[in-house]
This record gives sequence, C-alpha cells and structure tokens, in this order.
Amino acid sequence: MKSPKSFGKPKRPHKRPRLIVRRVVGTSMLPALRPGYVIVGASFRRLRPGELVVIHHDGLEKVKRIQQMRFTEVFVTGDNPAESTDSRSFGWLPVDAVVAKVIWPRRHR
Repeated sequence: MKSPKSFGKPKRPHKRPRLIVRRVVGTSMLPALRPGYVIVGASFRRLRPGELVVIHHDGLEKVKRIQQMRFTEVFVTGDNPAESTDSRSFGWLPVDAVVAKVIWPRRHR
C-alpha cells in the first residue's frame, strides 16, 4: 500500500499560537488598557522595550509592557504600578514566558 501524497510544505508545529484574542481583566495596565478591552496578540520574531506583551506567569496570562531586555530575558511592568504584579516583584522572565505581542489596539499610550 502506498502512502498518501503530500502537497505543499510540511506543517511544522508552532510553539506559540499565531493569533490570540484576550479580554483585559484588572487595572494594572491603566490608562493604556481598561478592564474589558479586547486585545489581539500575535506570534513574534523580535521584541522591543515599550511593546505590550501577553506573558504566562504563575499559571496566569498577564498583559505587561516590556521595560528592559537582556539576551534571553525580559523585564515587564504594568502601566499602573500601584495595581500591578510584575517583574518588580517576580524578577526577570525568560523570553519563552512571552505568549504573544499585542498588535491591536495599536495605540498603547
């Protein structure tokens, strides 16, 4: 028995989803993102300080802003420091903790 023919390029498994849609919960990203806002994130090739990202930390997904980067780590903070649990309390995160870069809404500040 012949194996079925394959057309096109073979599919590769992706570590990160191509697009994600999430609803903002909490006030850690005020005034840029209000609770209830819907955000869209995408897989990324390059990250830069100032960009919003969805991270996976402590069993939760959180939206934060990249403040600093070094080699394979990121330091993320919320825009509302009084209400944010971020790298100031849990330290640097590996880049692998970044699930997606927020691409919509585009206007963050």
